[in-house]
Order: sequence, then C-alpha cells, then structure tokens
Amino acid sequence: MKTSLQLRCDQYNARISIVKSYTIVLLLCIAFCGIWCKAEAQRVSKVEVPEWALPGSATHKQVPPPSDFHRATRTVNTPMGIFKGHSDVGGALVPGASGFDAATGQYTITSAGYNIWYTRDEFRYLWKKMSGDVSLAADVNFPDSAGYGDRKAVLVIRQNLDDDSKEAMVALHGAGLMHLAWRPAKGENLKEMRIPEKGALRIGIEKHGDDFSIWISMHGEPMHQSGNTIKLHVDGPFYIGIGFCSHQPAIPDTGILSNLVLENAAGKLN
Repeated sequence: MKTSLQLRCDQYNARISIVKSYTIVLLLCIAFCGIWCKAEAQRVSKVEVPEWALPGSATHKQVPPPSDFHRATRTVNTPMGIFKGHSDVGGALVPGASGFDAATGQYTITSAGYNIWYTRDEFRYLWKKMSGDVSLAADVNFPDSAGYGDRKAVLVIRQNLDDDSKEAMVALHGAGLMHLAWRPAKGENLKEMRIPEKGALRIGIEKHGDDFSIWISMHGEPMHQSGNTIKLHVDGPFYIGIGFCSHQPAIPDTGILSNLVLENAAGKLN
C-alpha cells in the first residue's frame, strides 16, 4: 500500500499534469489566434480595389462604377438602439461595424466603402422600416480629424437595401460640405442640391408626402430648412436610418451620430 505521502505526491503530480494540459491548450489557442489574425491582416492588405473605386486625387480622377457592377448587401437583423437592423449596403471590401451606447445615446459607425454616389452605394447603414411622413435628425462627429475629406455621415431614406436603390439622403462630409441628394430610380445616378453653409453641428431630413428637405443647425440653434424641397416618391414601408462611408474602398473610418430624433411625422425636427 502507498503511504499518505506517496498519495499526496500522486495527487500533486496529477494536478501538475492537468495544469500542463491546460497550458498546452491555451498556448495552442494563442498560437491559432495569432495565425488567424496574421492571415486576416494579410487578407485585408491584399484586397484588390478596382481602379474605378479609387477616390479622386492629384493622380486619379474619380469615375462611376461599371454599369453592370453590383455587390450583395450584408445584413444583420438585430436591433441596435432605435433601429431594427444594420447592413453593409453594397458589400464593402472590408466589413463594417456598429455600436450603440445607451448611456450617451451615441451610435458609432465604422465603415469602408468607395462612396455613396453615382449608380450604387457602399456604406454601413442602421435602419428601421416606416411608412408615411418622417422626421430624422442627429448630431454628427468625426473622431479622426485627419480622415478623408469626402467621407460622409448620412441620414437616408431608401426603398430597399440593394446597392442601387432609389433613395434620398442628407450628407455631412468630413470637409464640411452638405447636400440633399437623391436617386430618382433604381440604378440611376444620384442628383444633388448643395447648400451654401458648411460644417453643421446637426443635420436632419424630412419627408412630407413626396417632398424631401434638408435641415441643419450650425451651432446648436433651432434647426432650419436650407434650400428647396425635392420631389421623390418611395413606397411604404421604406427603410430609414443613419449611415457612414469612409470614401476609401478598403480603409475603414468612423462617424458618431447622437441625440437622434426619429418621428413618424413631418415637422418634428429639433
């Protein structure tokens, strides 16, 4: 028979063996994660960006996408704040991300995407379905002051989640440009109405029947309409929500939208 000392030694050795086994498993997991992260980083770095998707620069002129080019939208039907789902409209080369802080009311949207323009869009979109008249407004902040000047935070009403959907949007660009833009029909080029002001603190979009308008607050004063209304018919239910696009096909950036107002009536912006 084994002595009590021998039994204790056996128990100790058994525990050491278990610890070694767990340590080996943990090291294997760490090694696997390291390999996966490296592979994922290499995958992203090797993303092939079509030349037409490159933003305008001193050496490249921005051009429309090919007329027959489309990517499927990726959608998660999970509620986030007041919204019912979130989508990478147009399936940007690098998947986007969304977050909501209930304590501050801030929506953080990270997205790559070549643009929200021409005949198709690529952007991260938080949305819900509504019908009738609507008012939507939000404060906008770009955390990275050095981001691309044409990145844009948007308030969007879309007929569907296809990349070439009929839509109306109010956009605030990183460099301060603001406009009301609309795609009159599926697959058509966006049109726009630019406004003279730049760099509002708060932006809004209002739908009253088939009339759409852009609303702004430059420094925290009550919101006011800027420019004229435009005409666009969308059938209900339609999608309405907030979004962001880095204007870099494979380089994500972040926009923060907060203090949201979303009402199922016109004339409710503040």
